[in-house]
Amino acid sequence: MNPIPSSTALMNPPDMPSPRFFTRIFRFYLNGFRRMTVGRTLWKLIIIKLIIMFAVLKIFFFQDFLDSKFTTEDQKSAYVIEQITQYVPHTNDPTGGKEK
Repeated sequence: MNPIPSSTALMNPPDMPSPRFFTRIFRFYLNGFRRMTVGRTLWKLIIIKLIIMFAVLKIFFFQDFLDSKFTTEDQKSAYVIEQITQYVPHTNDPTGGKEK
């Protein structure tokens, strides 16, 4: 005799975690971040450090290459397509295809 499942059993099958489970995990992390004292200061330092680091990298190392070489959007897109679709032969030969 099969009992008729309750409405909650139909909404939350046994192999699926309940929404309550995810709510408890979210509240656990939320309360942990609220109660941080030293950690909050460390997170602020980490975020400031990342912002400065990426700003410096962007300015000095990732200059706009395409704007310095090409004037129109068509030239830029043609160059990018050429670089992406350029065929590079692959060889498993350790000598790099050079025969002695």
